[in-house]
Amino acid sequence: MMKKTRFLTIFILSLGILSGCVTTTSTVTTAITVANERRTTGEVLDDKTVNFRLTTWAFEDEKLSDAHLNFMSFDRKVLVTGEAPNNSIKNYIVKQIKIVDPKVKQVYNEIIISPKTSYLSRIKDAAITTQIEALFLDQEVFHPTHIKVMTENQVVYLMGKVTKREAEKATKIATSTKGVNVKKVVKLFDYLKTRPAAEIERDRARELQAQKAAELKKQQAELDAKKAELKRQLRALGGNTEGTPF
Repeated sequence: MMKKTRFLTIFILSLGILSGCVTTTSTVTTAITVANERRTTGEVLDDKTVNFRLTTWAFEDEKLSDAHLNFMSFDRKVLVTGEAPNNSIKNYIVKQIKIVDPKVKQVYNEIIISPKTSYLSRIKDAAITTQIEALFLDQEVFHPTHIKVMTENQVVYLMGKVTKREAEKATKIATSTKGVNVKKVVKLFDYLKTRPAAEIERDRARELQAQKAAELKKQQAELDAKKAELKRQLRALGGNTEGTPF
């Protein structure tokens, strides 16, 4: 038990260091401000708590010594992936999730009956997740915080609150990621009819602010050009510009 406890401590500490090399989730988007979140601060905290409790339980429960599990929680809906040695353990896992954390509203069971995947396989899965999240940063259809990504055995899972257009864009990115072999993409989205009004208004305010900043920059550039031209003309006339108050 001491050995398992020590390993659990190392595992938890490694989550922030390895960015998903032990599990198949990544931390690319954790540095992005939560101001763009579609969940409330309380919902985000609930999801983090659910994830932590389930991960801790999975490592402490002796019945799961021959299983490998990953969890991803969004809006208290939990995706569980990995491998279990038999159906009895698989059913046990699903039943225990809501006991471990009663706040869980729904469980997406993606566990397969199989020996545990290798450490190398998990590293490859983490690389896929990281690459997809990085590509999410380089597009303008949705904000990266709106979609969570997890990869298990080269199957990519996507969760979040998104519009149909955003879901299609995210799926296209995930399925066309270069340099990695993605077997399939599983969409577990909560679909929105339209983007939240507050979010649209926030984007409009940012655009207006950017336009104002661009206009001020343009005006300053024009003013600097006029000053430079006036100085040039004074020099051409042989005037002394050193004391000219520009």
